[in-house]
Amino acid sequence: MILTVIVFWELVSRRLADKDFPPPTTIVARMYELWFSGPVRRLFLTDDAMANILPSLGRMFSGWILASLIGVLLGVFLGRSRVAADYVNALIEFGRAIPPPLLLPLFIVLFQAGLQTQLAAIVSGVIWPVLLNSMDGARAVDRTYTETATVFGLSRAQRLRRIVIPAASPKIFAGLRLSLSLALILMVISELFGGTDGIGYQLLIAQRSFDAPGVWATIALLGTLGFIVNSLFVLAERRLLVWHRQATRTP
Repeated sequence: MILTVIVFWELVSRRLADKDFPPPTTIVARMYELWFSGPVRRLFLTDDAMANILPSLGRMFSGWILASLIGVLLGVFLGRSRVAADYVNALIEFGRAIPPPLLLPLFIVLFQAGLQTQLAAIVSGVIWPVLLNSMDGARAVDRTYTETATVFGLSRAQRLRRIVIPAASPKIFAGLRLSLSLALILMVISELFGGTDGIGYQLLIAQRSFDAPGVWATIALLGTLGFIVNSLFVLAERRLLVWHRQATRTP
């Protein structure tokens, strides 16, 4: 199906000869020229790739990891404490309703354009799926498990480490997977508005230069990166949660 769409796109775009909608072969050639025509010792990465793709991925993963740590820790705590959750529930609902790109002007005023602004933009949007899924997962732990742990004399920290977090991990991983896609999107948006390098900045430069193949090549690169990152995460999730699938498998 995908191959059919690509062939159709190639034929139609070549027939129309519209500079704003180049054929896929032109886009791939532009991608190769921009980022993957470098030396073998650098895995074919060009100078532009080293100067833009790697910093973008660094910012994306830094923001994602920071938001994940905060979201999981805070989510598990709120999920196990109904009193605390009731106190902050209104704030959570208010915060998650704000589109993260709208906070960029505030972050620019607070931190100026730069790394801090970009990380703040990523964290502000990525944290919510992790937080909410961690809360749901921690709240849904079977009470029998925690009561049994209490009977056996496990401390609160031991109960969290051995029972609550493992039982909530499927929900937590679902939030982490969703947040990873959001991190890629917010990384691009933050670079469009407050960056001097990165994939988003390159997209902006290509647009201002009326480089249509460059714009499409950058979009294709982002799609490819999103597919690769998601596939690697799913692979890691399957390996880490293999015990959960075995425990829930019906005999």
